[in-house]
This record gives sequence, C-alpha cells and structure tokens, in this order.
Amino acid sequence: MYSFIWLFDTLITLYVWILIGSAILSWLVAFNVVNPHNQFVRSLGEFLWRVTEPVLAPIRRLLPNLGGIDVSPVILIILLYFIRNLVIELLVGA
Repeated sequence: MYSFIWLFDTLITLYVWILIGSAILSWLVAFNVVNPHNQFVRSLGEFLWRVTEPVLAPIRRLLPNLGGIDVSPVILIILLYFIRNLVIELLVGA
C-alpha cells in the first residue's frame, strides 16, 4: 500500500514542478529573456502547454478577470496538495 501512496505523492509532486516550470517559461518568454523562435524553447513550451492547459483552462473560466495576472497555477497547486494530503490521510488513517 505504501508503494501506491509513494507513487501518487511522486506524481503529484512532479506535476506541481511541471506547473512551476510552465509558469517560469511563460514569464521568460513574456519578458523576452528567451527566444520563443528557438526550436528547443518552442518544443518545451508546447509540451508544457499541452500538459498543463487542459487542467488550467477550467480554473481560468471560473476565476474573474484579474487584469493579466494568472493565479490559476497557484490555485491548482493548492488543490493538488489538498487532494494529496486527503488521499494519504484516508489511505493511511492518520
């Protein structure tokens, strides 16, 4: 049972890091720190967008317009950690 808990925890943690990477890359592109026409940056951005956008889009639709500030990754990270802790508590019985 602990192996499944470890796997679940690892997958949540990995997805949180992917969300953070996606946010950082979007900032770097927005502030012209990296060249979005570079093949590696384009491929990385496309991968991160395809992995995160299906989960972030419904959250963005529920949030009001905050004037260009996207807090959906923060809300998703909090929600993922809540779900992770809830599942671990239910399975372990802590």
